[in-house]
Amino acid sequence: MHESSLKFDLIVIGGGATGSGIALDASLRGLNVLLLEQNDFAEGTSSRSTKLAHGGVRYLEYAVKHLDKEQYSLVKEGLKERYRLLRNISHLSKKISLITPIYRWWEVPYVYIGLKLYDMISGKYSIGKSSLLSKKEALSINPNIKKEGLKACVKYFDGAFNDARAVIALVQSANEKGATVKNYTQVQNFIFQNDTVCGVEAYDKIAQKSVKYYAKYIVNATGVFADTLRKLADKNAKEILRPSSGIHIVLDKKFLPSKEGLMIPKTKDDRVLFVLPYLGKCLVGTTDKEDKVTQHPEVSDEDIEYLLEHINGYFDMKVTKEDIQASFCGLRPLVDLHKDEDSSELVREHIIEELPCGLLTITGGKWTTYRSMSEELVDILMKKIGSNKTSSTKEYKLVGSRLDQEKIYKKALEFSDDNEAISRLVSLYGDRAVDILKIAKEEAGFGYLDEKYKILKAEYIYSQRYEYVKKPIDFVSRRACISFVDRVEEKKILDKIDELF
Repeated sequence: MHESSLKFDLIVIGGGATGSGIALDASLRGLNVLLLEQNDFAEGTSSRSTKLAHGGVRYLEYAVKHLDKEQYSLVKEGLKERYRLLRNISHLSKKISLITPIYRWWEVPYVYIGLKLYDMISGKYSIGKSSLLSKKEALSINPNIKKEGLKACVKYFDGAFNDARAVIALVQSANEKGATVKNYTQVQNFIFQNDTVCGVEAYDKIAQKSVKYYAKYIVNATGVFADTLRKLADKNAKEILRPSSGIHIVLDKKFLPSKEGLMIPKTKDDRVLFVLPYLGKCLVGTTDKEDKVTQHPEVSDEDIEYLLEHINGYFDMKVTKEDIQASFCGLRPLVDLHKDEDSSELVREHIIEELPCGLLTITGGKWTTYRSMSEELVDILMKKIGSNKTSSTKEYKLVGSRLDQEKIYKKALEFSDDNEAISRLVSLYGDRAVDILKIAKEEAGFGYLDEKYKILKAEYIYSQRYEYVKKPIDFVSRRACISFVDRVEEKKILDKIDELF
């Protein structure tokens, strides 16, 4: 690598939703960008969400009860960004209806009015209208809902998406526009000139060597690790985060036989739980409790018991530990400048801060608002540069979402008549599914890496070449997305990759 290629306009540290979003926005505005991620892209929080693109019904309830303008504004922005995410990452996202079971008559108007308000706030960005369902109508959709005492249900709409693959699409889109993107590259030190950050010393874990990169501006978009980077740049920096952890469990689809999800509006400690269809399974989550920052957060037995207790309170079909096919834990970067609130009550707002040394940090927020957060950060950079170029990401379709899915499907059928395999490829790779089928036809054949989930060997080859896969687990977890739904099959696929490749 030549010395000139180590100099950039902008270095973004953190390859999750926000960091990747910044890399894309800045590249679209003509900046020479380097994106660095210490592990795999989306390995942390950004692949461990509840898979919802939403405004936040719980935040809205809190806003109304406490007349909290910040929470209200967050919901409004989230609903606007929900609409844009569904449009711009269309191959990985969809509108989903959710049913809220109600067991007290007086709660029926309360929940219905609240969700109607949720619709109203979305305004022209609405994706569907809430409606009341009778007990009979609700049970015809999902017969597993607890029947005893059920008064009525409210049906409303939100967005659902594949978070891990959405980050890959963002990284690919940024790279397509000229950004240099590197995973498994950990920033170990900052380089200073006249007490101002001007570069980073990073360790390439794959090549096992240190490299120095220089840039006019450096952004810390490392989520829950933001304080670690801030202190590395300035030992006097005060902590601004209080992370919380959330876990999810994955069950067989028999527990959620319809395409509609469930929203459990109130747990015994005033939280909200979701039961959602995801990759042919039933996803349940999330818990929310204060936690410490770790590289690989683990699921606790206590959290699993919590989820099982609450889901069994709303299901007639009993769920046990033996039914759990996979589970995962994610840390959320909650901004806490006061340190006196319960973590469940913290506003999911983001913060942008500049240290005296010039390091810009963006943290907090939520997946749904990654685009507007990125735009705000790059606006600040453009002002510093003296440029009036504005963001184009409101309308920018990501890699994979540039062709209609029906057209992609028809094109894919020219290569194979395996409808199940093609449907899966199109849902994960969008218009890039055809590229995988070309590799199968010209190089790898149409053999399966995994029969159960119809994963082609060509898919692994494609992901290595074009999706920055450095280790087999990158593919199984965050490209094929099996680790999040089936831990038994995950091991089989890893063994098969070792055998074949």
